[in-house]
Parts: sequence; C-alpha cells; structure tokens
Amino acid sequence: MAKRRLSQQEKERVAEVLKRLDTQYGTEYRCYLDHENPWQLLVATILSAQCTDARVNIVTKDLFVKYPDVEAFANADQKELEQDIHATGFYHNKAKNIIACARRVLSEFGGEVPSSLEDLTSLAGVGRKTANVIRGNIYNEPSIVVDTHVKRISNKLGFTKEQDPEKIEFDLMEVLPKDHWILYNIHIITLGRTICTARSPKCTECFLADVCKAGAK
Repeated sequence: MAKRRLSQQEKERVAEVLKRLDTQYGTEYRCYLDHENPWQLLVATILSAQCTDARVNIVTKDLFVKYPDVEAFANADQKELEQDIHATGFYHNKAKNIIACARRVLSEFGGEVPSSLEDLTSLAGVGRKTANVIRGNIYNEPSIVVDTHVKRISNKLGFTKEQDPEKIEFDLMEVLPKDHWILYNIHIITLGRTICTARSPKCTECFLADVCKAGAK
C-alpha cells in the first residue's frame, strides 16, 4: 500500500485538529465499556456490535456476575446465553461466538486474552476493530479503532476518503501521530455523540468547524 504524503499545510491542519480535541476533551484514556479485566472487555466489545455501549453496560452488569470467568462462558449453554444477551441484538451469533472464543482462549492461550493482532483475530467474533480495542485499552499498544463515529467524522475532516474500515484504519495510521491513535478514537466518539451527530450535526457549534473540510463548506 502506497504511503500517503501530506503537505505541510495538511500536517498543520491535522495538528490543529488534535490540539483542539485534546483541549476540549483532555488526554486521559477512557473506555466506554465497563470491565474489570481483559476477558470482560473482549466480551463487551463483541456485544457492542450494532449496539450502544450504554445498553451493553446494562447487560454485562448482570452477565459478568452470572459468568464470572472465561471457564464459565466456555461452559455456557448457548440458548441460555442468547437469552442473557438478547437485548444487545444479533444474540444468536454473539452467543455462539462468545462461547467459541472462550473455548479457544482456554485451549490455545491458557485462559489469557492474547495481545497480538494475529492471535486476537483468530478468535471467533473478533475482527480488527475488536482486536484494536483490546490492544489499545488493555495492552497499551497504539491502535486505531474504526467505529461508525470514526468512519463518518474522519471522512468529514478529510483524513480519509475510504469507506472500508480497514482502509480507513491504514489511512489514519499515516495521518495521525502514533501517540494519538488511541486518543483520537476516544475523542471522536465523544464528538460524534454530542456535536457531530449522524442525523443533525451541529456544525455552527463545533470547535473544529473552520478546520473541518465538511464544516468549512
């Protein structure tokens, strides 16, 4: 894949966007999915597909009491687990994947959630997005998570023209400095939920309007 070259003007614009995001939202890492250990975050992230973090947190509050560890999920009855996670949607596939994932974590990784992208994506129900959530939040490996907010707003900002999440991820790896890979996702989620919403973006209220390619139009 050809390395993207940024003009000095574009580099300065990117730096200004990140500076304003840092000023507005701070530089503390924050995960919106409640968890107490790597396995819980992995389950919560699988459940978050096509579901809000808020709803996932409601479901996992009781789920992690009923299934306290990897072994409990590995031995779960699929139909029962489907009912336990029904509110998150797509519960059949999610339950099936979580059980298969738990069994592989036990058999191949000694019950520990692996840290490499290759190992994580070998688990059932784990794609690059989920793997990068784990790598960034648990193992502090600089990772870019492309969710719906990051996809939509990165296009508005002109950081990418791609629609495929993996291509967007690689574009952002070229555009953003490595020390902001994790922070960018945290900031953009907040921006996307409060100001740059999908249905009615508040461009006139946005602190990035003059440096956003969509907002400046």
